[in-house]
Amino acid sequence: MSAFLSALIPVILLVALGRFLGWRNVIADEGWRGIERLAYVVLLPALIIRALANAPFDSAPWKLALVLIAAQFALGAFGLLARLWPGIERPEVGSIIQSNVRWNTFVALSIGSALFGDEGLALVSISAAAMIPTANVLSVAALTAHAERKSVAKRNPVMELVRNPLLIACAIGGLLAAFSVEIPEQLDLSIDLLGRGAIALGLLAAGAGVDMAALGRAGLKTLAWSLVRLFGLPILAIGFALVFGLSGLALAIAVISASVPTATSSYILARQLGGDAPLAANLIAMQTVLSMITMPIIWFACLRAGLF
Repeated sequence: MSAFLSALIPVILLVALGRFLGWRNVIADEGWRGIERLAYVVLLPALIIRALANAPFDSAPWKLALVLIAAQFALGAFGLLARLWPGIERPEVGSIIQSNVRWNTFVALSIGSALFGDEGLALVSISAAAMIPTANVLSVAALTAHAERKSVAKRNPVMELVRNPLLIACAIGGLLAAFSVEIPEQLDLSIDLLGRGAIALGLLAAGAGVDMAALGRAGLKTLAWSLVRLFGLPILAIGFALVFGLSGLALAIAVISASVPTATSSYILARQLGGDAPLAANLIAMQTVLSMITMPIIWFACLRAGLF
């Protein structure tokens, strides 16, 4: 438990620092968007490529990917029950389903690497390769299906996945590992330097992007569905892990990946595809704050149950 808290506290501090810098307007909103884009398109792919290329895998734990994808589909389907909420609008349902299936990659990478080093980093990268395409497909489908506006932007999920920099990085790193290709020393050092900035900048940008005013607007609906997401996805992941026989370090990474809050990019996609953008912002803010409490609770419960 103390090891997990030691890994979580730096995440909290960096997210809080990002929120403080955003509040003080040290960097303009456009600047934060640029930083987040840089981390997502350049720095994080570099981190993933190097982590997977150097991963000490004799047999890759593909059950990890299967467990997380199954959990995402299950909680996404559960989100359809939001239609039963009194007075709820269709775009709100789309935003809730999106919140249920998305995850904050930067938080998971930070905790996974802090607890388990390079192998933890590589396993979270495998989680990313599984969860990112699943989240994108389910989010686009849910938002467009529940949008009330007929003129919402049309997205091609297949083309978006092909162009996704994190998935491209996973493919490159995986191929390097599969064929035992050693990255030249100077190139490896350069990629390492790029990757070192990914998590810090990503967490700072995540903190800056949280609309704390949204907490004041959040009501019972936001709180309830935030708790469903924060507890539901890891519980489902644990359940599927027991069914598929996933255990040990891979199970610990599955719990970490499923326990982190929803992605801050949820707001942008909800706005573009006719979802309820204010509700998406509320869910992001609520989950970012609550996850700092729920993640240790889930981790401690798993330790007490002897799961890992």
